[in-house]
Amino acid sequence: MRLAIVVSGDRNLRHVVGLTTAAAGKGHQVSLFAMDAGTRLLAEPACAGLSKLPGVSMSVCEHSAARHGVTREGLPGEIVWGSQFHNAVMTHDADRVLVL
Repeated sequence: MRLAIVVSGDRNLRHVVGLTTAAAGKGHQVSLFAMDAGTRLLAEPACAGLSKLPGVSMSVCEHSAARHGVTREGLPGEIVWGSQFHNAVMTHDADRVLVL
């Protein structure tokens, strides 16, 4: 299964980490897209570190990150900095989509 998780808020770190870890652990492909206030979660090592898990890909709306003062500094290189196009492709290709 291909699971897409859109992270648009900064209040659900525990859920983002738990759902991603559980799904990847069962062999599912997980795509994360951080936007709006959700980009603030990248400051949390538990969130940014998800990009290094096998079967997990992570992308970020660069425009949203800039608006919330989030930079690439210190973040894993596996995180793709892009646009809402990444969100559109991710949700199109997913079997299930969660928005947190």
